Formats: sequence, structure tokens, C-alpha cells
Amino acid sequence: MVDEDFGEATIVYEDPDEGTVRRTVENEHVAYFQDHWIVKTGEDDEGRDTIMRIPATRVYHVERTVQEFEAEISTLADQVRSLTADIRQKLPVGSEDRESRGRRDRGRDRGGPVEIDVERGRESAEERQPGPESGGS
Repeated sequence: MVDEDFGEATIVYEDPDEGTVRRTVENEHVAYFQDHWIVKTGEDDEGRDTIMRIPATRVYHVERTVQEFEAEISTLADQVRSLTADIRQKLPVGSEDRESRGRRDRGRDRGGPVEIDVERGRESAEERQPGPESGGS
């Protein structure tokens, strides 16, 4: 049981059997995860939560009551900042500094991935002429 009142959430979605459904639950009993809305629907005989996963494409909208809208937005912004920091660590983007260049070069020594710089343009006249290895004169 929840001690603090976090408000309510109403999710409106399309059900294949019931048509348009409007379900109201406690705010902390609805979440969005992996392109699905997850809604706690109750508990089984052993006290375990039962949930329903609703594909995001079937959800019309979700209404929530919040204590302070600014606090809710701030929390969301913090989550986005955290996610982008995680992504930056996993997928370096932007200009390369000495440290990242050093990491790249050390990867070569350990048998890691190797980056090859490729220049685009025309071949020089010297490169186009067949040599002895190509059967030319």
C-alpha cells in the first residue's frame, strides 16, 4: 500500500474486445516502457502485481495529476540529461580530442577496432598507369 498520495492517472486506449477504454489508476501504477504503457491492474492471490502492457499505438492519451508541474518537468529533464550522458559515453560524438584519439590508437595495439581515414578524389596520373604487376609495360 502506498503511504503518500501521488495523484491519479487516466489512460484512454483502444481494446480489441471492449473498444475505447478509459481506466483510472494511482499515478505510480502507470508507466511508459519500451513502446508500451504498463498499467497495474491488481494483485494475484500471492500478492504479486498483475499488469497490462498496452502498445503505445493503441493509446489515445494519458492524463495525470501532479503536485507541481515544474517539478514534473524538471524530473523529466533530469532523466533526459542522464540518458544523453549515457549515450555520449557509449557513442562518442563531436570533435575528437587528444584523449579520445589516444584511446582510438591504443585500440589498435590491443587488436581493437581500427579507424582508417579515406580521402576522396581522383587518382593521380601515376596511379592510373598500369605497372608490371598488372600486366602493363
